[in-house]
Amino acid sequence: MAVFTAEVFQNEFLPAGGTDVHAIVTVTGSDVGSARTASGGVAEIIMIDTSGSMNGRNLDAAKHAAQVAVDQIVDGTWFAIIGGSHVAQRLFPYPNAPRDMVQMEPAARAEAKRAITTLLPSGGTAMSTWLALADRLFATVPHASQRHAILLTDGKNESEPRAALSAVVRQVTGHFQCDARGVGASWQVDELREISTALLGTVDLIASPEDIAADFQALVQQSMSKGVADAELRVWAPQGAQVLFVRQVSPTVEELTARRTEVNPLTGAYPTGSWGDESRDYHVAVRVASKPVGTEQLAARVQLAVGGQVLTSGLVKARWSDDDALTARLSPEVAHYTGQAELASVIQEGLAAKAAGDEATATVKLGRAVQLAQQTGNEEATSRLRRVVEIDDPDQGTVRLRRNTDRLDEMALDTASTKTTRVRR
Repeated sequence: MAVFTAEVFQNEFLPAGGTDVHAIVTVTGSDVGSARTASGGVAEIIMIDTSGSMNGRNLDAAKHAAQVAVDQIVDGTWFAIIGGSHVAQRLFPYPNAPRDMVQMEPAARAEAKRAITTLLPSGGTAMSTWLALADRLFATVPHASQRHAILLTDGKNESEPRAALSAVVRQVTGHFQCDARGVGASWQVDELREISTALLGTVDLIASPEDIAADFQALVQQSMSKGVADAELRVWAPQGAQVLFVRQVSPTVEELTARRTEVNPLTGAYPTGSWGDESRDYHVAVRVASKPVGTEQLAARVQLAVGGQVLTSGLVKARWSDDDALTARLSPEVAHYTGQAELASVIQEGLAAKAAGDEATATVKLGRAVQLAQQTGNEEATSRLRRVVEIDDPDQGTVRLRRNTDRLDEMALDTASTKTTRVRR
């Protein structure tokens, strides 16, 4: 049976006149994998770029990776394979099959792997058609509450306007989750990030085609280990209070504020997608009316709910004090993740400025990123930043842009910008 717990980390003391309450809420799920959705309640789709640019090593490696992924899909899972160029094609089940998705079993696995070998490169790239087809296929198994897709491309979405892709992303949001991967250096990080962010997935760079299979294997294994199909974070705040923001801050930074749906006049729900045995951290900020010194108030109640049932809850408190020793104390968890969220933002802004030729802004932003990585102990980010800038003083954020940097190094920094380190407790 799945068990969820919630822990709240904050400094609940506010000075006289203080209004803003910040807390990090850690939600942990255990024995979640054992509660995996019953047979028939899980669906998986693999989308492979088959445009002309994939010809050669990329497509050969992608075929192998897709076959490896198929081997990881648990029997009983509904699945399909899509080949995508400027149009989308259902590769398996075969186009003349009576069903749009079939349940995994040995014969279906063998036929799917054979179908993958027939992929041929041609045409351009219009990822909206891939997502739209995946959405239609998932809709044919409405009883499958857990729906996950993988999307792989090697190039830009060049065969349609960006607005067309964005429109379809909005249409399919909330219907399924999608992890997006780009192989090589010719794809656009912001395009795949738009897809993965909206569809509660991840985006990452696969620098070498030979690495696709290991990545696909891990993604499908992770998907198959999920035991809760869809959960939501609920935040209650008292009458007159304002929820300033809700964001996931570990294992990655994900802004959830704009995704709020109303549960009741005082409670909003924020989607978190499917869960396995894992722990995630959320930063919740609430503005309440100031109260007299000595007053205590419940500022927020943070809950994880599945299917409308609340499984765990944590309380965010506010206490007004005139003791500077109490009110000046900064929660290490809040400080750490505030820095991590800013780190993600300044990396992306710095790289965008660099690409636009604005070296002054790029130097300032990436210098701030170096400083934040140093302060929060994010050694992985520091290592990636060193490949893009020369670091003179990490504590002050003094850097110089490297000349002739490898685009793969910049893409690796960009895609990893939202990955955070856990606070040391």
